[in-house]
Amino acid sequence: MTESRTASAKNGAKKEAAKEKGAERGITVKKAENFTEWYSQVVDKAKLADYGPIHGTIAFTPNSYGIWENIRMPFDRMIKETGHKNAYFPLMIPESFLKKEAEHLKAFAPEVFWVTQEGSRKLADRYAIRPTSETIVYYFFAKWLHGWRDLPILVNQWCSVLRAEIKDTKPFIRTSEFLWQEGHTAHETSEEAAKEVLLILDFYKTIAEDYLAVPVVLGKKSNLEKFGGAEYTTTIEAMMPDGKALQMGTSHNLGQNFAKGFGLKFLGKDEKEQFAWTTSWGISTRMLGALIMVHGDDAGLVMPPKVAYKQIVIVPIFKKDEGNMVVDFSKKLAGKLQEFRVEIDLREGVTPGYKFNDWEMKGVPLRIEIGPRDIKEGTVVLVRRDTKEKKTVKSDDVVKEVQAMLDSIQQHLFDEASKRLKESITDAATYDELKQVVSSKGGFVRASWCGKDECENKIKQETTATNRVIPFDQGRSGKCIVCGADTETIAYFAKAY
Repeated sequence: MTESRTASAKNGAKKEAAKEKGAERGITVKKAENFTEWYSQVVDKAKLADYGPIHGTIAFTPNSYGIWENIRMPFDRMIKETGHKNAYFPLMIPESFLKKEAEHLKAFAPEVFWVTQEGSRKLADRYAIRPTSETIVYYFFAKWLHGWRDLPILVNQWCSVLRAEIKDTKPFIRTSEFLWQEGHTAHETSEEAAKEVLLILDFYKTIAEDYLAVPVVLGKKSNLEKFGGAEYTTTIEAMMPDGKALQMGTSHNLGQNFAKGFGLKFLGKDEKEQFAWTTSWGISTRMLGALIMVHGDDAGLVMPPKVAYKQIVIVPIFKKDEGNMVVDFSKKLAGKLQEFRVEIDLREGVTPGYKFNDWEMKGVPLRIEIGPRDIKEGTVVLVRRDTKEKKTVKSDDVVKEVQAMLDSIQQHLFDEASKRLKESITDAATYDELKQVVSSKGGFVRASWCGKDECENKIKQETTATNRVIPFDQGRSGKCIVCGADTETIAYFAKAY
């Protein structure tokens, strides 16, 4: 039954390709041969985004927003379980606020969208549309904070931000407006702030690896790459299949820099007035871009089950006079599987083969095929999106079998991505080796580095690779790859999105 149905489905798919412009509907380039075009086609044909009328803007479709919701929910749970609460702060920020932290203004001023007019009245003080919200948040924190008993303040907001991305826009990876969460906290001591930074970074690692199945490297940013106004920035960095790194999330220790700029003071236990210690942290819909790039294949999107907007699609297969029986059985089966995100494909006028290809394009992790003979034999056919493997199982065991297969898909995607990450890391002992790897293989180049800005700048200017992360796990000493100075610091360099 399965073999004959597979052949029939393939023939049907070929007919649909000719009949319904299937060649245009499918991905027309290979991922390994034209990565940029492949990515654009997956975003378009898997119906993940549509381009807006203003440069750098997109509409999130239900498909992509559903993935974002499945990222948002577990992270929201994590932070609430540790005492954080959601709030919302104004979209527009007075220009004078940005000027209160000089390093912050320098970092973000080139990217800001400015509001210069209120109706017909020109504004004396321009308003920035938030590129990030530290300044407006600490304005409010200063009003809320009085004594040590008010601490810690642990607040997060889910919102969009705008940054003037004039060049190299790419859906989900780099757009003028994107969705994210941004957490902001104030603490009594520097030690508490430092613990907060690492707590959140660990949450980000969990989201990336356990939910998105994207392995990451944890560590700190260099002085040149840290967040404007931070004492230091921690990061999770991933590697994309085209050899470019992608920053997946950052958690910043802001010290007392913003607190001093906004008068964020409190009366301590010693009855002395002191400044609070603050942090900020964020992940964005850039994570969707990473998911597409890391797991997608030549047939389209591949979604990890934990974040898939649909985990299962049921495709009934029948002749006209068998339709009611197969559809009724499919609905009962969907009821059994209600703990999962499941959909029955009841579209008319298209063949099962067309449906198979369409759902493969959209990356749904598991397809269930049901025909009249399956019903008589008490079985269903499960088809994995990642390996295309098929398995016939008893319909009475379907819940257990589906759970096991979804777990297997999730783990397989992470294992395969972990192998690729490991293969993407190259050790370089000399500067010439670093330049050669960056220009040919790409990926992360792991090298000794003295920590000086001038050596980092030389690498960036001559290779366009940046210092992506200084991993927490160091483990060796050596000589700086640029100047030859003795050092115990290892850094990962790469071209990046």
